[in-house]
Amino acid sequence: MNSLFGWLLVFHILSSVAVIGHAFVVPFIRRSARTVGQLRFAFDLTNKLAILPKIGGSVLIITGIWLMLLTKMGLSQMWLNISILLALLMIATLEGLIGPRMKKMMALVSISQSKGDEVPSELGRLMKKLVPIETASQLLVIAIAVLMVLKPF
Repeated sequence: MNSLFGWLLVFHILSSVAVIGHAFVVPFIRRSARTVGQLRFAFDLTNKLAILPKIGGSVLIITGIWLMLLTKMGLSQMWLNISILLALLMIATLEGLIGPRMKKMMALVSISQSKGDEVPSELGRLMKKLVPIETASQLLVIAIAVLMVLKPF
């Protein structure tokens, strides 16, 4: 195996772990909170962890393009085209649907923290509405991983 190819592949896989791990772990951290204080802690923690998919995603794209150039694969493989499309859909879901909802929820947590430890019903409703979107994002991650590993077509 070419040394450059091997290192690129290692970085590509590690960066995908950062992105996939974040997509799976963060919703569970947030959903486990039962009080406003726990929610505040969960939001602070997940905000700190948000750097992982940003760095990982950037490295993933750079190494992916570099690997495509080295192998002269280009966009000739259907599994790769579908993976890229699903990744773009996942990014749009994270940035367009989940991100704005999270900002609204974080603002509610900040306001609610001075009013006691019970999670307000509005915040609970917002969190429940977020679950299907996060689940869809997790399913996209699974589909991308399956396509990348199995390369079915």
